[in-house]
Amino acid sequence: MRMLNVPMRLVLALPFTTPLSRRLILLTYRGRRSGKQYRQPLRYVRHHNTLLTPGGGKWTLNLVDGRAEHVRLGGRDVILYPELVSTHADVQNLIAIMSETNPMVRRFIAIPQQPDGTLDRAKLQAAIDHGFRIVRGIDHPPPERSRHYAKMSRRPPVAA
Repeated sequence: MRMLNVPMRLVLALPFTTPLSRRLILLTYRGRRSGKQYRQPLRYVRHHNTLLTPGGGKWTLNLVDGRAEHVRLGGRDVILYPELVSTHADVQNLIAIMSETNPMVRRFIAIPQQPDGTLDRAKLQAAIDHGFRIVRGIDHPPPERSRHYAKMSRRPPVAA
C-alpha cells in the first residue's frame, strides 16, 4: 500500500474531482510525537453531513476528537472535526451504514459477518481493543463545544 499511496496522493491533491476522489479523501495531519506532517489517502462514505472512515491504522493515533484537520475532498480543501467512535454498538451501526452506501467497505474491514448481517461480536471487540475506530468527520464543531474545539485546533503538536 505504501507504494500505491504515492501516486494516489498526487491524484487526490489535484484541484478538481477525479474518479479516485469520489471514494477517497486525502487527510493531512501532524504526528503526535514528531510534529511531522503526513498525508494519508483514506476511503470514505458520506452519510448526511458527515464523512465516515474506517480507521484501523496507526494514523488514527494522531487524531484528537474535535481538533480541526485538513482534508482534500473532491479537489477542494476542507476542514473537518473528527470524532473517534470506539463503542461496540456505534461502530457496528456505522459499519452497517457505510456498507449500505458502499458494499466494498466489508472487504476492507476483515471482520466475519454473522448470518443476521451483524459483525462477529468477539472479533469486532478485539479489533476495537487493538485500536480500530470509525472516524466520523463533521464540517463544524458541535455548537456546545465550539469554543473548546477552537482552542484545541490552535494548539501546536506535543513533542515527546
